[in-house]
Amino acid sequence: MINMLKTVLLMTVLTVALVLLGGWLGGRGGMVVALAIAGAMNFGSYFFSDRLVLRMYRAREVSREEAPELWAVVENLARRAGLPMPRVAIIPGAQPNAFATGRDPGHAVVAATEGILRILDRDELEGVMAHELAHVRHRDMLISSVAATLAGAIMVLARFGLFFGGGDRDRGGGALALLVVILAPIAAMIVQAAISRSREFAADAGGAEICGKPRALASALRKLEAAAKQVPLQGNPATAHMFIVHPFRGGGITSLFSTHPPTEERVARLLEMRGVG
Repeated sequence: MINMLKTVLLMTVLTVALVLLGGWLGGRGGMVVALAIAGAMNFGSYFFSDRLVLRMYRAREVSREEAPELWAVVENLARRAGLPMPRVAIIPGAQPNAFATGRDPGHAVVAATEGILRILDRDELEGVMAHELAHVRHRDMLISSVAATLAGAIMVLARFGLFFGGGDRDRGGGALALLVVILAPIAAMIVQAAISRSREFAADAGGAEICGKPRALASALRKLEAAAKQVPLQGNPATAHMFIVHPFRGGGITSLFSTHPPTEERVARLLEMRGVG
C-alpha cells in the first residue's frame, strides 16, 4: 500500500509538472500536443513490448519439454498468484537476470537468462520468478508506460521551449526560461526512475508473498547483484527497468536516475518480512 501511494504521488508530480510547463511554454495547446506526441511514442512500447524486447535480447520462447524445471516453477507460482500461465522464454547470455513484459496478465512473458538458471537453486529461482509475476499482477507495464508518457511529454515541451521559446519567456526572463527547460526533463527523469524503484520494492514484497520465501529471494538478489557487476549484458539501457537487477554498470550521480533501489535495502526489507517463509 505504501509503495502504491508513493507511485500515485510521483505520478501526480509528473502530471502537475507537465501542466505547469505546458501552460508556461505553450499554453494548453502546447501541453496537449506534447502529451499526444509522447503518448504515440509509448503506445507501441506498451502494446508490442513483449515482441520488441524478446527480439532485442534474442530470447527464445520454450515449451515445457524444453525447460521442464523453469516451466514447473512458473506454472506453480502463476497458479498460486491467480494468474494465467504466461509464456516462458530463455535469454542467451551468461549474466544472471530476468524480466517480465506484456501489456496485461493475458499477454505476459517471463524471461530468464541462461546465466540465472546456472547459479540459482530451486528456491532462489522461485523467488525471482515470483518477483516477475508480481510485476505482472501489479500491471507495472501499464504504470511504467504512463510514467514514460508523462515524462516524455515534459521532455518534448522542454526541447520545444529550448529551441523555439515559449509564451511566457518574455514575462519570466530568458535566463529563467532556459533554466526551466533544462532542469524540467532532468527532474522528470528522476521522478520516473523513482516510480520504477517504488515498483521494484512492491514486486519484491509481492513476490515474497506469492512464493512464501522472502529469504530465498533475498539470497537470489545478492547473487544476481554480484554477478551483474562481473558479467556484462549487451543491450539498450532504456530497458534496464525491466530486469530484476540493474543489468548495466553505473554509480555516483547516475544513481539518481537508477531504475532500481539499492540491493542492500531490498534484501533488508525482505529479511524483515513477517508471516511468510
